[in-house]
Amino acid sequence: MKEQKTNAMRILEQKKIPYESIDYPHGDGPVDGVSVAQLTGSAPETVFKTLVTVGASRNHYVFVVPVERELSLKKAAAAVGEKSIAMIHVSEITPLTGYVRGGCSPVGMKKLFRTVFDRSAETIDHIQVSGGRIGTQISLKPADLIALVRGETADITTEE
Repeated sequence: MKEQKTNAMRILEQKKIPYESIDYPHGDGPVDGVSVAQLTGSAPETVFKTLVTVGASRNHYVFVVPVERELSLKKAAAAVGEKSIAMIHVSEITPLTGYVRGGCSPVGMKKLFRTVFDRSAETIDHIQVSGGRIGTQISLKPADLIALVRGETADITTEE
């Protein structure tokens, strides 16, 4: 059976960025990131979730954080120079990004939003993010992913 490519995979191939596609079993709804790490047999600190936010200026931002950690809205706002940041409503995800909740990839959104990765991404060999649909992850070098989305890194998670 031929693998169904997602937009994220097509972009990575077009840019000649090596990646591995990892499929996992799932139901109809979104799966939490820690479960995704377990289902893919991956260390949770290498599996990242993609969060879409809106700033006080009404600009949208993407934050990519380890699945076991929480985004600090205060640190996130400081990282992008906003007074405040809020998560977007779940109903806004698809119209804004082209992806569904639980299958939102930092690669291949409808628009290239300012993207900030948690600094811990710099300390791992491979980062795993959604491949653009529920049930598919992509694994690649963090530097490749960060460069592709013109991202930056900052300390953006809450204290443990």
